[in-house]
Amino acid sequence: MAAALRSPITGRPLVADTPHSLAAPGERWPVVDGIPYLRIESEGLVAVALDHLDAGCPDDALVALLTDQDAWWTGPATDLSELKHLVRERDTLSLREAMALLRMGPVADYFAYRWVDPTYLAGLALIEAHWTAPATAFELACGIGHYLRDLSRAGVACVGGDVVFAKCWLAKHWVAPAADYVVFDASAPWPIADRRFDLVLCNDAFYFLPDQLTIAQRLRAALVPDGVLAVSHLHNADYHGGSKGPARGWAEWAALFPDAAVYDERALLGALLDAREPQAQGWRADPDVEAWSIVEPATPTRALTGGLTLPAADTVLRPNPLIGDASGEEHVSWPSPRWRDEYGTGCFWAKRDDELIYPADPVRLRRLVDLPERW
Repeated sequence: MAAALRSPITGRPLVADTPHSLAAPGERWPVVDGIPYLRIESEGLVAVALDHLDAGCPDDALVALLTDQDAWWTGPATDLSELKHLVRERDTLSLREAMALLRMGPVADYFAYRWVDPTYLAGLALIEAHWTAPATAFELACGIGHYLRDLSRAGVACVGGDVVFAKCWLAKHWVAPAADYVVFDASAPWPIADRRFDLVLCNDAFYFLPDQLTIAQRLRAALVPDGVLAVSHLHNADYHGGSKGPARGWAEWAALFPDAAVYDERALLGALLDAREPQAQGWRADPDVEAWSIVEPATPTRALTGGLTLPAADTVLRPNPLIGDASGEEHVSWPSPRWRDEYGTGCFWAKRDDELIYPADPVRLRRLVDLPERW
């Protein structure tokens, strides 16, 4: 990425010492496919990648970095022969084929069908409701770039950060190629510490990050003076259905985001489907709320008539890949029981028309979907 970065260890400025590496006194980091890899405590992998790059073998460096994973990952390890096949055929494989070769398991289902899951759509609604026509945006825990794709196509210059190189690489090649990416640990000093953005976001990820107070402060510090912070899907520990991930009670979340506009995620989804302005509810005990979403500061809202939540008029749409037709739930092919249990209740596209409480607009419902070309 062209903008200046800082060392995640010392905070010193990093400069390009070769076309494929960044350096500061006493340290050096690889840049593979234009993505700086700045994870701390990964010295062995950093050294392997640099050795391959210095030897003129960038594809071998790429294979090495594609083996890296989250610290919490308990799924299968990658297979080097599959990764080499992925790297060789990266210009022809689909996104789903690429994720299969990366052995991403249930995470692949999450990413492949995120375009139709209610949590993703509520996040879009949150950003659009508080839209300020940002020129720049940064997303922490960007995954494979779903939101960066929408923002980039709205003319926003984007930077995505994630701890897993493979996710940023998938984003760059299959989902949001216009964005820049950097791989780093959220709990370490941020390499983008010198950058400021009009919009900073963290979607469906903040709840599992470590040291959330520090990270919330860093997200705010990345904003320009009039910037907007959007954080979606904060699990409610008191939800009567049981939380589907790490959670806090409303008072703990309120202590982290005391001045935010607070939304029940379902209210955001309903406003999107009904093309109206979402209503903030404020922090309060409510066992019916599964997850909250917040914006700081509590700026004026707008009706969700289009923008991020709807594709451009000339977009080529495809049928939702999880439904054969719109006649009923029996025709839904859920990616897995786990996916159905987590998202099924909010998937209005899966309901019969006579069950809908919102107008049956096939685009708003996501019966028709704007998928990447090589989905």
